[in-house]
Amino acid sequence: MKILLAVDASPASKAALDAVAKRPWPAGSRVEVLTVVNTLEPWALAVIVEEMKARAQQLVDGAAMHLHLQGLAAEGVVGEGDPKHVILEHAAALGADLIVVGAHGMSALEQFFLGSVSKAVLRFAPCSVAIVRKTEGSKVLLAVDVSEASQYAAESLAARPWPTGTEIRVLSAVELGMSALQGAFEIPALDSKHLESQRAAAMKRTEDAIDSARKILEAAGLATSESISVLAQAPKEIILQEAAAWPADWIVLGSHGSSGLSRFLIGSTSETVATHAACSVEVVRKKL
Repeated sequence: MKILLAVDASPASKAALDAVAKRPWPAGSRVEVLTVVNTLEPWALAVIVEEMKARAQQLVDGAAMHLHLQGLAAEGVVGEGDPKHVILEHAAALGADLIVVGAHGMSALEQFFLGSVSKAVLRFAPCSVAIVRKTEGSKVLLAVDVSEASQYAAESLAARPWPTGTEIRVLSAVELGMSALQGAFEIPALDSKHLESQRAAAMKRTEDAIDSARKILEAAGLATSESISVLAQAPKEIILQEAAAWPADWIVLGSHGSSGLSRFLIGSTSETVATHAACSVEVVRKKL
C-alpha cells in the first residue's frame, strides 16, 4: 500500500502517527509523511516561512524515523500552500491508497477545524481516508448496505493484515421504503400486505448485505459478528450509536461519492460519522 500520513505538531497528529506505526500493513507498503507550511497567510514573511519550513522538516523526518524503527519504509516531505489542496495534490501524485489524518477532538471549535481540512480531504480525496482518534484496541465496526461501495469496503479490510484478536462487527440498517415507514409510524391509508412486503424486502436486503460482507471477511480469516438495526433513525445515527455502545475502536464504511455532486452527497453519512464518532473512522473509496 501507498499511505500518505498528513501531520502537524498537534497531539492529534501524534495519535495518527502512532496508529500507522502500530498497525500491520501489507508487505512492501510505503508511507509518505507530509506536513504543510501555509504560505498563503498574511503573516507568511520570507524569514518566518524559512524558519517554519526548517521546523516542518524536523517534524516529518522525526516521524519517518519513528516509522522506520517499526519496520516501515517512510520518507518525510514538506509542502507549501493551502494544506487541504496540498494534501490532495500529494495524494494524487503519490497514487496513494490511503490518506491518514488526525482528528482534532470533539469540541465545537475543534470540529470546525476538522471540517476545514479533514472534511475537504474526506470529500475530495482520490482514495480512502482514515480520520484517527487515539484508540487502543482492534474492534472494527463495518457499516454496509447492498452497494458496490460497501462490498469494496469489505474487500479492502479483507486484503489487509490485522492484529491477532481483531473482531469485526458487520452492521446494516433495515432501510424501509417511504410506504413502510408510514406503516411503522401508524400513518393510515396504506395496505397492510403491501407494508409487510416492503418490510420483508428491506430485511432481505439487509441480511444479504451482512452475509456478503461476512463471507468476504471470513474467507480472509477474520472473526466477525453481525448486527441488524431497524431504520427508525438516519443510518448515520445508528452507526454512531452502535459504535459507542459496543464500543468500537474503528468505524469503516464505503464511500458512495465518486465525483461531482455525489462527493457532496456523502456528507450526510460519512462526514457526520467522521466528525462525531468517538473512535477512528475510515471511509473506503476506490482509487481514481
